[in-house]
Amino acid sequence: MDTMIEENGPSTHQPEVSPSFQARQKLEALLNKNMKIRMTDGRTLVGLFLCTDRDCNVILGSAQEFLKSTDMFSQGEPRVLGLAMIPGHHVVSIEVEADSLEDTQGFRPRC
Repeated sequence: MDTMIEENGPSTHQPEVSPSFQARQKLEALLNKNMKIRMTDGRTLVGLFLCTDRDCNVILGSAQEFLKSTDMFSQGEPRVLGLAMIPGHHVVSIEVEADSLEDTQGFRPRC
């Protein structure tokens, strides 16, 4: 004897969220957070993450530039840049300050 299964009630199936939507949400959660970006020429920029684009270019607000130091103990004085655009192909690494992430869900600071 065959059993027939009918669905009469409301669906409990959650709509699937695309990976690109999840990535966008995580990226939006980082807006206005302090970031440190290391570049291919050794410079480091620190500032507020304002925006990015599909080419991975990044805009930082209130940015400061730190030059690569030959001495490991002295970082030198930062140069104030203000608004800065970093081309995506020059980005080596991006770090988000842990203090900025305390109120952001879905991110855990790297230890």
